[in-house]
Amino acid sequence: MRNPLAAHPPWRQLVIISVVLPLTIVAAVLAFAWPAARIAPRDLPVGIVGTGPASQRLLLGLTRGEPGGFDVRLYADQAAARTAIGGRDVYGAFAVTAQGLTVLEASAAGPAVAQLLTTAGQQVARHDDGAAVTVVDVVPTSASDPRGMVLGSVLLPMTISGIIVAAAVGLLLEFRPAWRQVLALTVISAGAGLGAFLIAQGFLGALPHEYLASWAALSLTVLAIGSTAAGLIALAGPAGLGLSAIVMIFIGNPFSGATSAPPLLPTAVGHLGQWLPPGAAASLLRSTAYFGGHGASGHLWVLIIWSVLGLAAIVAGHHAPIRFAASRPGKGGQHDRKTAPRDPGLPGPTDARHLLLRAARPADHLPQR
Repeated sequence: MRNPLAAHPPWRQLVIISVVLPLTIVAAVLAFAWPAARIAPRDLPVGIVGTGPASQRLLLGLTRGEPGGFDVRLYADQAAARTAIGGRDVYGAFAVTAQGLTVLEASAAGPAVAQLLTTAGQQVARHDDGAAVTVVDVVPTSASDPRGMVLGSVLLPMTISGIIVAAAVGLLLEFRPAWRQVLALTVISAGAGLGAFLIAQGFLGALPHEYLASWAALSLTVLAIGSTAAGLIALAGPAGLGLSAIVMIFIGNPFSGATSAPPLLPTAVGHLGQWLPPGAAASLLRSTAYFGGHGASGHLWVLIIWSVLGLAAIVAGHHAPIRFAASRPGKGGQHDRKTAPRDPGLPGPTDARHLLLRAARPADHLPQR
């Protein structure tokens, strides 16, 4: 593989890496830290039960505390609100009762959102003569993972694993023809998804429902990331591996909302993250593990589209007339240099070797004294 810095003198190489590497680290820190530092509700879908004067005061209290933070929807009763929460139409709901204010939330949809709804309910109640606040967790997280930390912790290693799988089958092993690489990616993804599920659920108990669907979601996550990276490698060579790592690890992972929720991130970040495999995978896993598949279809299609495009890129790259052969030995690269034609008047390598051997022999043709 050709070193792109080799053409520069050592002093220039030092200048390049002294500038590029710190800038890369700064960009990575910014990508991870900036969304986390801007956590706040942005059109967060929530419900309000009833349309009476008490509900109107509740609506005014929510909009006063977080202007533009909530996308409020009205429900006739708590049963309708609970159904909407279980179907992933809203993240929670507020209901004014004779006993005070009831906050219906779903910690499985995101513990950060559940905590935010509880805080918002307490603030509204404090402005409303200190009414009592009752919190009901309609869809709780697993008792083995009460804070919902495992799902967010699983996402980054799954993303990195997808990149590693692509590097293995696309650069190290270089399966030929293309269908062998497609088969390898599919088999490896299924095995990696099974292993991740056995850890997340079998050992840690964090994915308590719909086991087969959760395994399929984990496997499809690895396939979507791995096939995309392998496709970029097939089209662009090693540079494709670097590009896929930037998109999936340094953009897709911090923009995924796995540790919070997409509506809590800056608007553009939240939307972009759900169109990338890590964000779609996090939302899909929440739907399969806790909500019976409700709200999963859009995220499922995102992963399918990335997988199909990646596999198509692998096939296209393997059938392209010119690939990245210039960087490989024996394919026109630096280890396959062509020698210039030799001047017939000059001694070739064999002739020069013969002359040296003759010069080293005793001069027996000279007269003896």
